[in-house]
Amino acid sequence: MVPIEDALVSDPVQAMFCGTMARMAQALQALDRSGMDRSVTVLRTEYPARDLSMIDVLNSGCSKGHALERWATYRGFNREQVMAIGDNHNDVEMLEFAGHPVIMGNACEELRNRGWTVTRRNDACGIAAAVDLALGVATDVVGVRS
Repeated sequence: MVPIEDALVSDPVQAMFCGTMARMAQALQALDRSGMDRSVTVLRTEYPARDLSMIDVLNSGCSKGHALERWATYRGFNREQVMAIGDNHNDVEMLEFAGHPVIMGNACEELRNRGWTVTRRNDACGIAAAVDLALGVATDVVGVRS
């Protein structure tokens, strides 16, 4: 077996870990104890109903939020012209950047507590409903931020 360090031809862009909620909570604690989480970006995604969690380890400063901000700047959009749709912890920075953050009806509690616009669930055409909202033709938005 070839050690991973020898198999890589360049620095990795991302490492991803996937497992049960309990196992990934242990992994997050290990990252915290190691101090490594201070030199990289650590993002988590959780699906408690499936007992599934993912941890993304990225270069420092990398996130969906930074990527969306760079894209908007490149395209000449200000943040008020940007809508982002998310459902989990790894979407927070992206939603914070967007002038029009929308969360799925099945979004995690952390996002639901932010007061952002809520659309239908991801398995009930939630993205289409959010686009309809942006176009001004929405008929069934679940909730709007106060």
